[in-house]
Amino acid sequence: MAENGATPTLPKKCGPYISSVTSRGMNLVIRGIVLFFIGVFLALVLNLLQIQRNVTLFPPDVITSIFSSAWWVPPCCGTASAVIGLLYPCMDRHLGEPHKFKREWSSVMRCVAVFVGINHASAKVDFANNIQLSLTLAALSIGLWWTFDRSRSGFGLGVGIAFLATLVSQLLVYNGVYQYTSPDFLYVRSWLPCIFFAGGITMGNIGRQLAMYECKVIAEKSHED
Repeated sequence: MAENGATPTLPKKCGPYISSVTSRGMNLVIRGIVLFFIGVFLALVLNLLQIQRNVTLFPPDVITSIFSSAWWVPPCCGTASAVIGLLYPCMDRHLGEPHKFKREWSSVMRCVAVFVGINHASAKVDFANNIQLSLTLAALSIGLWWTFDRSRSGFGLGVGIAFLATLVSQLLVYNGVYQYTSPDFLYVRSWLPCIFFAGGITMGNIGRQLAMYECKVIAEKSHED
């Protein structure tokens, strides 16, 4: 018979969002779902800004949503957001460099606000030419990374995401899925990589904060037990 004073066996895994969730795999699913819906929401809002300025044009036969966006855009953005948000903390663990710079939700919300502001500037502010716009957005995007991230992994992933997303956009435009008004960089706008870079940093910060919240709750749960 076990002694009453024996140290109880601690659960190796526990859920941060629902008390009954004990599987780390389920926690990943929950985080992915949260990130997906955040990405969908931001896609609808940001796409509305672009359409109001006639930056993005979709063929009439694919305009099906109340925000005048092709139906596939929000799910694709949501999926990409989930992948990015889960990839950032995974990369941090793989490199052995836990990200601890400005790890609070207020900082994450400010990062989201700056990202929306950068998109708003690309759609609303008039610049003398596309080069001036691109350089301004590049400076703002790097400033967003410096203010809210400052990690080498974050910068590297942001650059990779910007490159891949721009390439996919070029392929979609080339195949006539949609188009940009006045493209000046092959088939797309030259400032688009800056937007993708800032978006990658933003979703990475959200994903890191969700992952850190999970670890915090696990630690608190283990301490209580």
